[in-house]
Amino acid sequence: MENGSRRGLLKNSAKAAAAAAAGVALTTKSAEAQPRMQKRSPYPAPNPPPASPPMFSRAVTYGNMLFLAGVGYHKPGTIEDHTKGVLDEIKKNLEDAGSSLQKCLKVSVFLADLKDYDRMNAVYRTYDWGNPPPVRTTTAAAGVPGNSLIEIDVIAYI
Repeated sequence: MENGSRRGLLKNSAKAAAAAAAGVALTTKSAEAQPRMQKRSPYPAPNPPPASPPMFSRAVTYGNMLFLAGVGYHKPGTIEDHTKGVLDEIKKNLEDAGSSLQKCLKVSVFLADLKDYDRMNAVYRTYDWGNPPPVRTTTAAAGVPGNSLIEIDVIAYI
């Protein structure tokens, strides 16, 4: 193989690696990058809230990814009641979309009071998140909408 041919192969390999890292597919006809098109689509929740804020989707899919908006519990009760109500709703929404708790990649938990952390975790641990469990962030929020003691959003795959 000539030295110039090797350089061409290495140059094309470097382009392919850079394109793959950027999530772009290269065609065999051309070394030019062709973006892989994905469609962002709202996923209709079975029972959307009656008065959602404007410009708000309950869930959006992008390829095989599912982004579920924050779910709160808007009834009286303890942090245990609220956590169970939220996780049951999330589980149902995931399953309706063709996913599950075991397919969650990221969970974000927002607590109205960080003092509820241990009691929330006691309920959270009773759900099957798969192995390994999703990454999770828990923060104290200065007011969860609708007087909920907790709000949780998730990113999962379908």
